[in-house]
Amino acid sequence: MAELNSSPQNGGGKHKRKKINARVDLTAMVDLAFLLITFFIMTTTLAKPKAMDLAMPVGKEDEPVGASRTLTVCLGKDNKVLYFLGELKQPIIAPSVTNFNANGIRKAIIETNKKVHDNTGKSMIVLVKPSDKSQYSNLVSTLDELAITGIQQYAIVDIMPEDVNALKQKGI
Repeated sequence: MAELNSSPQNGGGKHKRKKINARVDLTAMVDLAFLLITFFIMTTTLAKPKAMDLAMPVGKEDEPVGASRTLTVCLGKDNKVLYFLGELKQPIIAPSVTNFNANGIRKAIIETNKKVHDNTGKSMIVLVKPSDKSQYSNLVSTLDELAITGIQQYAIVDIMPEDVNALKQKGI
């Protein structure tokens, strides 16, 4: 049982009255404190983990994909992106540098997807190639842009030396 006792103090005054010890029982207050702590612990929402769904192919390899349907996105330093359609040696859309603003990679993906669909009648495939200089947040932003634009087929692959050279030539 918790108690609060106050002892009488003699201040050296003339009046000497007998003071009664004030006794306060703190058991109820302690119980109330534990009930409040328990209530707030039970009703608090903890931070939910953030995860992105990623579907990986299973089974045998399918037929090869034409370069005319493949958009390559190379992530460089300083939040810059190099993208091109086709192969780097003979691109259908020349390598261009953009960023993650409103008229950046999202606009490039939408325009390229429309062009690929009009030319081939099939959906576009995007290859995302992060470089050693790119940031993890750039990869996440690129995957978000692919989800926003509705691209169903994409892959995260290792960057090739010729792609690194193209990034160096563009200064990213």
